[in-house]
Amino acid sequence: MNKSAIIATVALLLCISASAQNKFTLEQVIARAIEQSPAFKRNETSKLTRYWQYRTFRAGYNPQLTISGTAPNYNNNFSQIIQPDGTRSFQPINQTNSFANLGLFQPLRWTGGTISANTNLNYFSDIARKSSAWNSNIFFVRLDQPVYAFNPYKWDRLTEPLRFEESKREFVEQREFISQTASDLYFQFIRAQIDEQIASFNLANNDTIFKIEQGRYNIGTTSQDKLLQVELQLLKSKQDVAQARINIQNSSLLLRSFLGIKDNEAFELSLPEVIPDFEVNIDEALTYARKNRAAYIAFERRRIEADREVARAKGNRLNNATLSASYGLNNVGLAFSDLYVSPTEQQQFNLSFNVPIFNWGRNKAAMQTAFANKKLNDYTIAQEEVTADQEIITQVRQFDLLRLQIEITKKSDDIARERYNVSQNRYLIGKIDITNLNIALTEKDNAKRSYVEALRSFWTSYFNLRRLTLYDFSTRSLLYSAEID
Repeated sequence: MNKSAIIATVALLLCISASAQNKFTLEQVIARAIEQSPAFKRNETSKLTRYWQYRTFRAGYNPQLTISGTAPNYNNNFSQIIQPDGTRSFQPINQTNSFANLGLFQPLRWTGGTISANTNLNYFSDIARKSSAWNSNIFFVRLDQPVYAFNPYKWDRLTEPLRFEESKREFVEQREFISQTASDLYFQFIRAQIDEQIASFNLANNDTIFKIEQGRYNIGTTSQDKLLQVELQLLKSKQDVAQARINIQNSSLLLRSFLGIKDNEAFELSLPEVIPDFEVNIDEALTYARKNRAAYIAFERRRIEADREVARAKGNRLNNATLSASYGLNNVGLAFSDLYVSPTEQQQFNLSFNVPIFNWGRNKAAMQTAFANKKLNDYTIAQEEVTADQEIITQVRQFDLLRLQIEITKKSDDIARERYNVSQNRYLIGKIDITNLNIALTEKDNAKRSYVEALRSFWTSYFNLRRLTLYDFSTRSLLYSAEID
């Protein structure tokens, strides 16, 4: 069998093998990664967790209706009772005491205090003496207000919505990162696929060349040194085929694991040679990034959090200064119905405080620490903003180079393949030796790999730019809209 027939047979076998497998495009693999990969499911779960955390925060500002109490509280023992003359006497006690309170509580987000409306009922029964009594705060309103204190409600209202908005944008960014990872694994598998095809082709080719060299050696037109060189090349080709098959199994396993494919269905990937045609402007990319990325929301949140710590340090100077006031109606009676007959007013007002007079500079040190941390935080954020902008600028500037690289490597692949065909024909008619043929073969293989690597670099950068800006420049569409949840 001549060399052309062997090559045709190998190509036919490869076509038959490919037709028996499922063939996936890059878009299909990415869609599968987003729909069912474990990484995306984790991302969705994280988004759901942050959503409910935000709902918990929002619910904390709503009124809360609670009921509390003890029913019953039974006590049967001996208790030490002080007599009028000062002596002590142990008396038997057999009593029940039940209490219930119904309260409506509302946090005051503007002041950091709490206002509540309550009603409670207390029933006492002395079983040994067969007596009972009722007591009730029929209705009373209570205000608890810290004075000049840190107000967590105020600051949470500033930071928590930003944190929630940040989490929604992180969800989209993580989705684009999953697409980028799927693209890398996709090209890793394609590289193994192409390496296996190259190795199989080279094995068949070197086997044919070895037979040709054997024939030439037998008739004395070539040397034993060249024959041994061809035989070594044949053995190396067999080793390359074995290694390529191991690599394709490993890359297939990595891709299957990432996509969450559990069956043993064979598949093949097609090379995405058609790339989207679009232009990226640096100023436009920076505008979209600053408007859409979670990092820039985080910068704003972190500045507010630094201001919050300064406010906390200021508020802690008075420690526990609290104003409490209440007003309502209460009554007592031997029967339940007596409670609502001519109830009396109940009033309470107090201001409790604990103000340090001299604490050896502790408050000043806490304040200066908060100010220093705020200044450090501002410097850090400013540097991170520069770094984030520079990352986008670098990514944008790479695109023109990546497109040029694809064009060059594609042309090089075509030329190297054509050069090998020419070299092969010249070798068959004895115009060049095996060394020059092997050089042409190596150049052909390297050119193909360089072209695949150029495509991988472009698609990796494409998805990375989408992640950095949350904007698709190929379709001119936003990847995220700030909807209200």
